[in-house]
Amino acid sequence: MGKIEQNLTTVDDANKSLQMEQSIIGGSELDENTQQFLTFILAGEEYGVDILRVQEIKGWDAVTQVPNTPEYVRGVINLRGTIVPIIDLRIRFDMEQLAYGPTTVVIVLKVMSGEDNSRIMGIVVDGVSDVYNVKNEEIHAAPDFGEGVDSSFVKGLATVGEKMVIILDIDFMLNSNELAKVNKITDEV
Repeated sequence: MGKIEQNLTTVDDANKSLQMEQSIIGGSELDENTQQFLTFILAGEEYGVDILRVQEIKGWDAVTQVPNTPEYVRGVINLRGTIVPIIDLRIRFDMEQLAYGPTTVVIVLKVMSGEDNSRIMGIVVDGVSDVYNVKNEEIHAAPDFGEGVDSSFVKGLATVGEKMVIILDIDFMLNSNELAKVNKITDEV
């Protein structure tokens, strides 16, 4: 094969790769009125987080437990030199605990606190579901359940086909008062 043919093959491979990436993330369908969400399953319900905040998806692995942390803080991992607190969302949301299985994953997220501060944190979920492009008009405000139910972590509900996806406000959820203590402890580790 000549050098020109090799270059054409490389360009063709690059174009195929780009087309595949665009079909996976829907790059050709995005505009300023559309957001992308990575969705995951937790106790049979589908939840979503802004895909731009997702740093990595890892299979469940052992963590280093940190004493004097809330029960939902499973511990910390060392991710390429960064100490990452791992939060079990089932416990955080007061759901039934299950043994971790082969589909259990940790979604590593970039969490913003304030304008310039960010922190890398991981959430344990039952499994990753899909990536959805959602138009802004398809996202509805979270309903008010009254005083007995804390829905402050819910940014909104998105209609995707025939189902509803619960969109989480990860910045609020992972920056609450209890987690401020965890951040202080993990910064000392």
